[in-house]
Amino acid sequence: MPGTVTVVGIGAGGWATLGEEGRRAVRAAEVVLGGKRQLELVADHTGAEQVAWPSPMLPALPGLLGHHVDGAGRTVCVLASGDPMFHGIGATLARLLGPDRIRVVPHPSSAALACARLGWPAEDVTVVSAVTRPLPAVRRALGPGRRVLVLSTGAQTPGELAALLAADGYGPSRLVVLEQLGGPDERRREGTAADWPHPPGDALNVIGVECVAMPRTRVLGETPGLPDEAYDHDGQLTKSEVRAVTLALLAPRPALLLWDVGAGAGSIGIEWMRAHPSCAAVAVESHPARAERAAANAARLGVPGLQVVVGRAPEALTGLPAPDAVFVGGGITAPGVLDACWSALRPGGRLVANAVTVEAEAVLADGRARLGGTLTRIAVSRAAPVGGFTGWRPGMPVTTWCVDKPAEPQESTR
Repeated sequence: MPGTVTVVGIGAGGWATLGEEGRRAVRAAEVVLGGKRQLELVADHTGAEQVAWPSPMLPALPGLLGHHVDGAGRTVCVLASGDPMFHGIGATLARLLGPDRIRVVPHPSSAALACARLGWPAEDVTVVSAVTRPLPAVRRALGPGRRVLVLSTGAQTPGELAALLAADGYGPSRLVVLEQLGGPDERRREGTAADWPHPPGDALNVIGVECVAMPRTRVLGETPGLPDEAYDHDGQLTKSEVRAVTLALLAPRPALLLWDVGAGAGSIGIEWMRAHPSCAAVAVESHPARAERAAANAARLGVPGLQVVVGRAPEALTGLPAPDAVFVGGGITAPGVLDACWSALRPGGRLVANAVTVEAEAVLADGRARLGGTLTRIAVSRAAPVGGFTGWRPGMPVTTWCVDKPAEPQESTR
C-alpha cells in the first residue's frame, strides 16, 4: 500500500532462514533500510537501493522516512534483528508513522531462540535489554533461583555482567553466552560469574543467567517498603513503613511518570520505578550531594534510568515533562511549590504529599480545603531497649495528603 513501510525481521541465519513473506517484501522493495549487518544478509537478493542507518539513528529516522516514504513515495522495506516488535525498530516506527502505516513480518526473537536452546519456559524468564537500558537495570531482576536473559550491547557485555553479578553477591550464578543465535556460526560459552573465564567473543550475543546468591546476600522483595538499610542516606529518607503507605497511595502503573519533589535519597522515585520496567520518575533535589546519592541508590537498586534534577522547586520543575503522579516529600512550605506541582499534573493524575512539621501540615490542610482529597496521619513505633527491657520508641508522626486531579471531560459520541 502507498505510504506503508514493511518491517521484516531477519536472524543471524540470513536469507536461508527468512520466510517467503519476508523474501517477497525484500524483493519488492525499492529502498531497503537497515543496519550494516542486516543489509549484508540480503545484498545478493535485492536490486533495491540499500541505506544503512546513520549514527545516531533515532534523530535521523523522521527525515529518512519523510524523504523515502512521504517525499519520493517509494516502496520501503526496513530490516530488523529478530522480532521487530520485541525491543526492536518496529515499535519505534509504529510510534512515528502510526500502526496503520507499517506491516510487520516477524522472525523468532533472540529471547525465543535462547529459551529454546536453554530449555527454559519463556513465561518463567525475565528479559532485560542492555541495549535500551543501562546494564545495572539487571539488578531489578536478580533473585535466588530466577532465570534472566540479557540482550547484549556487544562483545564486552558478558564480562561486564559477570563482574556486576559477582560484586552484588551473585558470583556462583551460571552464565551461558549464546552467540550468533540461529546462524551457521552459532556458539555457546559457559561459566560462573565469579570466575568468568572467557575473553570477549562475538558482538551478537544473548546471555542466560541462572541466579545463585552467596550466603548473606541481601535479597530485596518486589513490594514497596524496602528496608531502610537498602539506601545510602544522610537521614533524609522516607522510612520503610511510611514509604510503603505512600507508594500504595501513589498507585504506580505501567508507563506512568512520577515527579519526586524533594527527593532526598530518592526512595519514592526508585520504588515507583521498581513497580514496573516501564514506570519512569524524575527526582528533584536541591542538595547536590543528596542528588548524587539518589542516583547511586537508583543504579544499585536496579533502576538506573531515574532522572535526577539538581535544583530547588518550583524553579527546577520548569521544562520537565508533565507528570502522571507527583510526590512532595520535601520543600512543601516553599512558596509556589504546591501550586506548580498541581498545575503541571496531568488531568486524572494524583498528588501525594507528606509532612512532619506543623508548618507543613498547615500547607496540606490548606490544600485539602481548596482541592479536596484525604488527610491521614501515620504513626509508627519500633521496639528498642529500655534498660534491661524492651519498649516502644515512637517515630515522628507523618501527615499524608492524597488528592486526585479531575479528569478532562470526555466528548459525547452520540
